[in-house]
Amino acid sequence: MLSNLYKDIRLFLFDDKTRQVCILAGDNLQIIVLSNGIWDFINEPEL
Repeated sequence: MLSNLYKDIRLFLFDDKTRQVCILAGDNLQIIVLSNGIWDFINEPEL
């Protein structure tokens, strides 16, 4: 989805303890990727 919308990735964080990846893209798109590969939006805006 990030590549289809051409959002700039502004912050990429890997937590070594939890093995989770957090991504901040664009102005308010936040995604968390769990260690098992499942991902979800954080603070998903209502449409």
